[in-house]
Amino acid sequence: MAADGTFPLSASRRDILKTGVGAGGGLMLGFALAGKGAAQAATAKLNTYVSIAPDGAVSIMAKNPEVGQGIKTSLPMIIAEELDVDWEQVKSVQAPSDPALYGRQFAGGSAATPLHWDELRRVGGAGRAMLVAAAAQGWGVPAADCTTASGVVHHKASGRKATYGSLAAKAATLPAPDLKTLTLKDPKDYKIIGRSIAQVDTPAIVTGKPLFGIDVVVPGMLYATFEKAPVFGAKVASADLEAAKAVKGVRHAFVVEGGTSLDGLLPGVAVVADSWWAARKGRDKLNIKWAEHPTSGQSSRGFAAKAVELSKAAPLRTERNDGDVDGALKGAVKTVEAAYAYPFLSHANLEPQNCTAQFKDGKFEIWAPTQNPQPGRELVAKTLGVKNEDVYIHMVRCGGGFGRRLMNDYMVEAAWIAKQVGAPVKLIWTREDDMRHDFYRPAGWHFLQGGVDAKGDIVGWKDHFVSLGENGQFGRSAGMAAHEFPARFVPNYRYDLSLMPCGVPTGPLRAPGSNAIAFVVQSFIDELAHAAGADPVAFRLKLLGDKCLVGVVGRDAYDAGRMAGVLKLVAEKSGWGRKLPKGSGLGVGFHFSHLGYFAEVVEVKVAGDGAVELVKVWVGADVGRQIINPFGALNQIEGSVLDGISEALTQQVTIENGAAVQSNFNDYPLIRISAAPPIETHFVKSDNSPTGLGEPALPPVIPALCNAIFAATGKRIRQLPIDAAILGTA
Repeated sequence: MAADGTFPLSASRRDILKTGVGAGGGLMLGFALAGKGAAQAATAKLNTYVSIAPDGAVSIMAKNPEVGQGIKTSLPMIIAEELDVDWEQVKSVQAPSDPALYGRQFAGGSAATPLHWDELRRVGGAGRAMLVAAAAQGWGVPAADCTTASGVVHHKASGRKATYGSLAAKAATLPAPDLKTLTLKDPKDYKIIGRSIAQVDTPAIVTGKPLFGIDVVVPGMLYATFEKAPVFGAKVASADLEAAKAVKGVRHAFVVEGGTSLDGLLPGVAVVADSWWAARKGRDKLNIKWAEHPTSGQSSRGFAAKAVELSKAAPLRTERNDGDVDGALKGAVKTVEAAYAYPFLSHANLEPQNCTAQFKDGKFEIWAPTQNPQPGRELVAKTLGVKNEDVYIHMVRCGGGFGRRLMNDYMVEAAWIAKQVGAPVKLIWTREDDMRHDFYRPAGWHFLQGGVDAKGDIVGWKDHFVSLGENGQFGRSAGMAAHEFPARFVPNYRYDLSLMPCGVPTGPLRAPGSNAIAFVVQSFIDELAHAAGADPVAFRLKLLGDKCLVGVVGRDAYDAGRMAGVLKLVAEKSGWGRKLPKGSGLGVGFHFSHLGYFAEVVEVKVAGDGAVELVKVWVGADVGRQIINPFGALNQIEGSVLDGISEALTQQVTIENGAAVQSNFNDYPLIRISAAPPIETHFVKSDNSPTGLGEPALPPVIPALCNAIFAATGKRIRQLPIDAAILGTA
């Protein structure tokens, strides 16, 4: 362990185990928590969650991968609160990937807070109880007569006190308490939870210290590049390996046969050298010829044309059919028909995919910026013929993930290359590799019909969703649930589905599914509000109605009251209904995802040439009764909003001849600081368990932006990204 309490990037598994066992005289607490969510008895183990040194320094393990969402700060905050220490005493340490100790370790689905809120409070509470018991035994007093504060146990009646550090050795000999019997803090007594705290890694990041996967250095390490076919999964027909080997510094060049699974080891050519630059120059000499592939004729244009064709035919199946939709639409006072479409998107995380791997004595040691280490371990083991337990993964901080690093293709590539060359290897993708070999947010097409009655109520809603998939199954992240809003809120509702095969790899991108569905649903609701001559906020509140909870908690529950609460809040804070100058507009949208209820209002100005200026964004959020780290919460919300705006304004991946066209930030631009609007966030504190924040703020901003553009120009946005040319009036 380094002096700052972190493990060096080159630390081996043996180093970490030695550090834990050798830290004599201190208390180390561990609770084996069931990986599948079932409760497990608490047992004292080494190297799990909490260690207290004799000098009172507290180290707390952050169990999940850190991808920029701040979990390395917020999860230890939960433990530290119930342990009752000052945050300034705490060092947050990234845990290794060890499912036997920590259960499932992953970063995704905004799940860390809801999954760990209760269990980690109990981890901290158990540690506090053991320290109190140690003091009480030493003083010969009842534990109930003792209190704690700032890492000190007090016995007020006698005036005695003892620091946690002085009690650590004694506490380590005591049995862990029953987690179910612990008395946890009253929220009014919180000193850490609810306090704005900067991410623990921020000083190291801004001073350029090595933290990320791309920074890893291992003794004797070589560098690798790996080129794959532009058409996903195509095999190597030929490659000039000798030309690559002739480049100074190149050690190896070889063909990897690979397989056919798009999320596994695919065919390609590896070049390994003394430096990454030499490997890159060797790769330039390969002159690879790629074999023909069945999906080489696929294109974005072809998918769109096929979607229109399928929309006019009978659907593959009907996913939901409430009431009599056709009858309701025939009897409606006004009807609206619209086709919506959204493109493939790249994750574009700023750190390209990379991994360092070593194969020695039949075992792999891997340093990986991964969101999901256990499937990576299993993929390496299966592909390379070793046992799962013979693959050890160091979880290294990720330079962004957004769902991309839930897949571990780069990990198995590095492991394969390392085994082939017999030395530690760091594989680094180029930016072009990263963008052209992503697991893209799926494109999709919705063909909608809706009707309103004389009272301005939605009486019928029909959606023929054309998505990607085969054999009756959605492609990865290409689905839409049968209970997706406004299902259950419209009496006559039908959701038809058609699928078309796709050779493009797809996967989850921040707020999977919701990032596209919210655009379609909330935009079409706005169209129906306009048809009814109703105010968009009032129309939505009427649609939500007086229902409190629809569906089954834990499965498909939708709390209309919570959604109405954030909608009213954001309308109030934005000054909804105020008069704006010509060319300006306010738009609103809401969405429920990842257990969070969000409503957002966007104000825009649209110039005569169609250029869109975002004036301001207001966010109303309900993520439960506690905000663990308000500073981190605002970071997550603001990042989500800016991500959504960027996706709506400029981003798309176009497929031509079976391959991605876009390759770098010149043709896949991210939002610039100069275009970023001020974002004002307000929370509704509801009596619900706290939930995650990494994703649910993104979906509503896209329709809110598009609806604001309509309010400013009278022109509907039904296809993303927004085409400024159709907005211009000059």
